[in-house]
Amino acid sequence: MEALGVASLSLTTESKLVSTISCSPSPSSSTRASSLTFPRNVIIAGPPQGRISMQGSFTAKQQRTLAIVSCAAADGNAAVTESEPVASEPTEVPIEKRYPAFPSVLDINAIREILPHRFPFLLVDRVIEYNPGVSAVAIKNVTINDNFFPGHFPERPIMPGVLMVEAMAQVGGIVMLQPDVGGSKDNFFFAGVDKVRFRKPVIAGDTLVMRMNLIKLQKRFGIAKMEGKAYVGGDLVCEGEFLMALGSEG
Repeated sequence: MEALGVASLSLTTESKLVSTISCSPSPSSSTRASSLTFPRNVIIAGPPQGRISMQGSFTAKQQRTLAIVSCAAADGNAAVTESEPVASEPTEVPIEKRYPAFPSVLDINAIREILPHRFPFLLVDRVIEYNPGVSAVAIKNVTINDNFFPGHFPERPIMPGVLMVEAMAQVGGIVMLQPDVGGSKDNFFFAGVDKVRFRKPVIAGDTLVMRMNLIKLQKRFGIAKMEGKAYVGGDLVCEGEFLMALGSEG
């Protein structure tokens, strides 16, 4: 932008912010420029250059002020006030877009191909991490429509602890019911539970995240020892050790 045929303009990478530009009337203009706030990367270079270096877009009023200042800069009458860069306000992400969905390593159809359980006792909705014969992480979406809530309890819907243990055992079944790791796709049974602790209540609306790790497998006897932990929002709500017997019904 050539301003009144006096000052030339160029781009700069100057990091400071010119917050206010004002000038006295110059011989080439009888108009006094009002103080304005400008975007980042605007600087004034006084005599002998008489140059305005600018980067960014400006309103018409800002452009008029720059034109007057360009004249004043050539005469040495420009007054420039500098301040530190102002951090731009981050754009707030709407709450409905802040939380990514859980990954789906095994969906409900794949789970139904592994586990023999069916409604109302299939308590695993999705597997989000899977290492066959070693470990698995799965989720159970706890909803008010679960069939146990009308009785446990009518005025305070809390997921029964025994069903949390059952859900974790089902995740353990997903880990072990694979022929290539010595398991059977027919069935598995509890052989025992130990050191079970319930840390916090799980209520309708929670997402129960369960991790089951294989600790020891005795293929000869078909016994698997597993360690399980369940979380809601990163808080531990249940943990314990599980013994399971693998094999066909008979």
